[in-house]
Amino acid sequence: KTIVLALKVAYLHAKNPLWDIAVTFNTRSLKAQFEKLITTFVLQQTNAEPDWDKISIINAWGAPGSRERSGIYYQFCVAHDIEYYDFQTAKGKWGWDTAFSNSCTQAIAQQKTSNPKFDAILVDEAQDFTPAFLRICYEFLREPKRLVYAYDELQNLGSESLPPMEEIFGTDQDGKPRVTNGPNRPGEARQDIILDVCYRNSRPVLTTAHALGFGLYRDQGIVQLFDDANLWNEVGYEIVSGNTQPGSDVRLRRSSKSSPSFLEEPAEVDKLIDFIQCHSAENQAENLVKLIKDDLKQQELTPNDIIVINPDPLTTKRQTGPIRDLLDKHGIQSLLAGVDCHQDIFRQSNKITFTGIYRAKGNESPMVYIINAQDCFSHILPNERAKIRNRLFTAITRSKGWVRILGHGTAMDDLIAEFEKIKKNDYELAFTYPTDKEREQIKLINRAISREQRGKIDQKTFNLEQTLASIESGEIHLEDLPEGIVERLKNILPDNA
Repeated sequence: KTIVLALKVAYLHAKNPLWDIAVTFNTRSLKAQFEKLITTFVLQQTNAEPDWDKISIINAWGAPGSRERSGIYYQFCVAHDIEYYDFQTAKGKWGWDTAFSNSCTQAIAQQKTSNPKFDAILVDEAQDFTPAFLRICYEFLREPKRLVYAYDELQNLGSESLPPMEEIFGTDQDGKPRVTNGPNRPGEARQDIILDVCYRNSRPVLTTAHALGFGLYRDQGIVQLFDDANLWNEVGYEIVSGNTQPGSDVRLRRSSKSSPSFLEEPAEVDKLIDFIQCHSAENQAENLVKLIKDDLKQQELTPNDIIVINPDPLTTKRQTGPIRDLLDKHGIQSLLAGVDCHQDIFRQSNKITFTGIYRAKGNESPMVYIINAQDCFSHILPNERAKIRNRLFTAITRSKGWVRILGHGTAMDDLIAEFEKIKKNDYELAFTYPTDKEREQIKLINRAISREQRGKIDQKTFNLEQTLASIESGEIHLEDLPEGIVERLKNILPDNA
């Protein structure tokens, strides 16, 4: 997606050098990659450097100060005399999870005039944004509106899908959608393009990522699934047997077109992706350092060919510290992206990059190591399952060649057991397609819940547990409860127990 967007920027800039073009994203570590790609592609088309006064590679949020700190949301607020919220202020007002989305929603609500600034805006990793930010991009465009946004549903670490564009951009004064996704017409640019050929990940790697991301081989049941069964074909799968009718068995595989065979040849398939069970966190560090030393000394990789991803963003600094210290003792340098360097930098020469999952997004590497993969299994609250599965999917798909997945504990054993089922099925997806009722239940169980909602649920669960304990101990009798409450519980529980 990033490469396609960079190519489009170069094409638009070459054809229309006076246009003001913005490229924006949620992951700041993408900035250097965009600069490199756009420079390369513009040179190819024009034999000249890009005019960076006309191309802005800009953050989504932004803040006052230098051009490097600016962002789409910040500039929109300034251009329309709207109250601007920085992260700390927005977090205090709305909470961590919805700070940016509510800031954008309020900015749209407060917009009184139209003061467009750009001729084209391109958004990468759009699945990380709510519709409010895309609406800001739309409002910030001169006529005719030229907005391009690229996204991958499974990389949405917040677990909420982007709605249809008719819903995102609203209606006009007559109640008609401002933007519609019409049918493809010969000679006209397509509005909706699905990238169904994967040139980065080999078939075994991508199929493993999908199988684990959806939880298709999970003993406790599927975690998430496409709403539209036709999407399997559109993203590059073909039916081997069965069908995708509700309640039917189906077997899917990557087509030869969507996953070119050269990506897995002549290397042995089992060597492209490997799961490694470790005895402990210390043993994981030792194994990882041993593998990296072999990569550098025997396999002819360079430090810049390797990235190490910790799926849980809240523990990355603490979890990677001991491993990096051990590497340093062996004379191998490393950096923690966004901590040891500028936030816009993901790699430095001759250093192995350690990163959390958010900064890994949009970046790729020949060799990817994933540590603490046990954190991506489901022995946690149900509403976290889709999010942590998406983290694992995103981490695996950063690999242009090989991926090694390390972890420890019983959760890692269970994750490996899922992978063994994937291998046993020759990297094909075999499962029973859920009925409509089952899919609704899957969505309900695994739905995303904000921290504030989680706090309320935890408090009410605690109160309920105390009430049940009092009933079981005889401190409270059922007859003591308000009239009708027992019957209400009986009516609720049978269908959902």
